[in-house]
This record gives sequence, C-alpha cells and structure tokens, in this order.
Amino acid sequence: MTLIAQHRVTALSTLLVVGFLLLFAINPAAFSSLIDITYTWSATHFGLFWQVFMLVNFVVALVVIFLPGSKLRLGDLAEPEFPTFQWVAMILCTLLAGGGVFWAAAEPIAHLVSPPPVFGEVEPLSQDAVKYALAQSFLHWGFMAWSVLGSLAAVILMRLHYQHGLPLAPRSLLHPLVGEKGVHGWLGDIADIVSVLAVFAGTVGPIGFLGLQISYGLSEFIGTEDTLTMQLGTIAVLMAVYLTSAVSGMHKGIQMLSRANIILGLALLAFLFVAGPTWFIVSQFFDALATHIQWLPQQALFRGDAGWFGEPGWLSAWTVFFWGWFIGYSPMMAIFIARISRGRRIRDVILLMSLGAPLLTMAWFTILGGTGIGLELENPGVISGPFEGFNLPAVLLAITSAMPLDVLVTVGFLILTALFVATTGDSMTYSLAVVSSGSEHPPRWLRLFWGLAMGLTAMALLAGTAGGIGKLQSFIVVTAVPVSLLLLPSLWGIFKAVKQ
Repeated sequence: MTLIAQHRVTALSTLLVVGFLLLFAINPAAFSSLIDITYTWSATHFGLFWQVFMLVNFVVALVVIFLPGSKLRLGDLAEPEFPTFQWVAMILCTLLAGGGVFWAAAEPIAHLVSPPPVFGEVEPLSQDAVKYALAQSFLHWGFMAWSVLGSLAAVILMRLHYQHGLPLAPRSLLHPLVGEKGVHGWLGDIADIVSVLAVFAGTVGPIGFLGLQISYGLSEFIGTEDTLTMQLGTIAVLMAVYLTSAVSGMHKGIQMLSRANIILGLALLAFLFVAGPTWFIVSQFFDALATHIQWLPQQALFRGDAGWFGEPGWLSAWTVFFWGWFIGYSPMMAIFIARISRGRRIRDVILLMSLGAPLLTMAWFTILGGTGIGLELENPGVISGPFEGFNLPAVLLAITSAMPLDVLVTVGFLILTALFVATTGDSMTYSLAVVSSGSEHPPRWLRLFWGLAMGLTAMALLAGTAGGIGKLQSFIVVTAVPVSLLLLPSLWGIFKAVKQ
C-alpha cells in the first residue's frame, strides 16, 4: 500500500468521524434519526444474509481443520512468537473485553426474564428457562461469533501478508475476488475506510457503556450520585491506561494487560464458582451446551415473524445486532490475531478461534451469568428486581452484592471491567494504526492519535444528548453491510490459501 493510499485512508476516515460528531453536536435529533433509519434498513435487508454467512463461515472453518494443508505454520517463523498462555490470553481478552463482564452478567438474566422466541413457549423465570437463557447467550458469544472474528480472515491475511507481501490491512481480503491490482486500487481504499469506521464505532461503544458501568458501580459502591463528571472522569482514566499500554508496544503493554485480565478474571470466577451455586453452575453448563448444540441450526437461522426479508423485530435487538457488531469488528480483529499468531499452524489458529475460545467463553458466561440466575431462582427478585426496566449495568452489581465478601468481589469486578476496556482500546488502537501506517510496527504518534480519537469521541457523545453512545454502537451494524461483503471472499479464498 502506497504512502498516498495510507494518508488517504486515514484522512477520509477521520473526516467521516468528524462529520458524524458535528452532526451529533449540531442536530442530535437528525443524528439519532439517521442511525435509526440506516440501522433498521441494514437489519432488515442484511439480517438473513448475516445469519447464513455466520453459520457457513463456522462450518468452513471446521472443514479447514481437517485439510492436510492446515498443518502449515504461518508468518515465516518456525516457532510461535508468543508463548501459548500469552497468545491465548491476548486473544481471549479481545472479545471478552466487550462481553466478559457486562454481557456475561446481564444477558443470561435478560433471556431468563424474557425467554428467546426460537424455543417456543417457555415460562419466564422458571427452572426450565435456564438452559434456554444460557443457550441463547452461547449463540451470541460462542462458536460463530469467535469464528468470524479471526479464523478464516486471519489465516488469509497472514498468508497474503507474510508470503506474498500484500498489506496487513482489510483491503487484502479482497484478493481472492479482485487480485493484487484491485487490492491496491480504490476498492481497497473503500475496504480499509469502512473497516476503520466499523471498528472505531464498535470500540467507542464499549469504552462508553463499560465506562458507564464502572461509574455506575462506583457511585453505588461509595453512595454518591452518578454524575456526568464522574462518568467523564472514569472514561478519561480508562483512556490514560490504554494509551500508556499502546505506546509501550506489542511485547509490553498488550501482554501485561491481557495477563492481568486473565489472572484476575480466573480468580474472581473461581471465587464465584466455589462460593456460589457450584453444582447448579456445573449442571447448567452441560445442559445449556447440549441444548445449544441441539438447537444450533434453528438458533442460527431463526427468523420468527420476519420471514425472509421482513423487519427482524426481536432479532434486531439481539442476534442481528451482535452479528453486525462482530462482522464489523472482524477485519481489524483479524489483523490483530494475524500479528500475534506468527509461527502458529493454520489448524492451531482455527481450533482456538472456532472451538477453544468459544467453549471457554461459554464457561465464563455460565459461571458469572449462571451465578446470577441461581441467586434469582433461590431468592426471586434479588437480580430481576435491579434489572427491571432493562437496567443492564445493575445486574453485575446485584450479583456481586449478594456474594460473600461482597465489597472485595465488587471492587475486583470493577477493576476487571476497567482492564477489559483498556485491553480493547489497546488492541484496536494497534490495528487502526497498522492500517493507517501500512506497517505492523506503527509509530507511537499514530497509536496515540487513534487512542485519543476513540476516547475523546466517547466523552463527547457522553456529554451530549443522552443515548449518543448507544447510537454510535448501533452504527457498527450499518458499517457491517459493506464489511460483510468484504469478508465473503474468505469462504473460498481460504481453500486456496491452505492448498498453497
């Protein structure tokens, strides 16, 4: 990728972000209306395509594992660059950063209170609803979600970059369709720009709403009002943490944050597992996993009353929203995974991304969310009461407050949430800087630029009209439309990559 193309992508991406912020500042109503209209259009016209694509992507990834070429080591290294524990930790922290605490606590309860329609008539808040609540959470954060984030796309990028010299950028995913000339042309610029916008929106959203969760938890914990000043101060501190990590480099900051994430997360989950409803958690994990596998095709392709191309209703708020989020994230996540997976076999990458990481995530959701469900069934209202009105941030605090050593557990989860936000900001700052610079070792000033841009955007949206953070989070579903088309060639390009 030429220097002119790099600057063009960075400049146009920045101008588009500034344009959205100006629209938000000048006319918040128009901003909100634009997001709502485009979100509904995207979910209606591409929802079914995304559902089919996610399922096919996962199936293709499983097929590739059994091909002889999957034993090939990637990245022109005979041995892995990072130790296995560190490699797994960095990868796990990328997706779990957005869902490991916030959604793991809240989503299972949400589905328990209002069972997913795919399973038919299920009594809310009943013992029978537990396996279905967890199984739906498994769909959204399990096999297909992880597989689209970094299996086929990451392998193709590694082959094209390290073996053929193409850019470590989203544009290279077009290679199976348009060849090398097309990669360096205007189509490549568009691919990079929409991917930058998607991950920018998708990262600002978690920085904002996870920052709000931390601020909400702190205010409840110390007994003060959750003011805008506290919310902005929380996000400023989070931004300072991930910027410090980002400028320290791949082998220092990201490794240290991910290691701290995993160690603290495992310690907290171990405590919940022992101090909480242990047998309930174990039994429900296997029951929900069996239910999810049995119902996987129906869950993946469920359309409800939407039909083939109708407005998806329930799906729009859940499955289609998550699929748009993960698809939008995919190219930049693939870049990050490609960078940290040098020396790994194709089979290793796909096994971790499509099977290993999803199973670990499901266990994570079962321990945290399952603890909340167990507490709710034992003492009705203890979790569903704070959750009333779809108050997602209140669920985690309700769970930790009901546990022994509640003060220590609450503080521990607030710190874990902060570390997850920092890991997300750090890894995506790196990926954005890679695309902007055309180098897998981007300059520090460029990492600072993107890190500051995401943090300041989150603060600006938070300080403006209520709901700005949520609206930008929804915008990633809109950007997922072109990004999903960008990922499509991976379904057949992977076979050529493995064969070579």
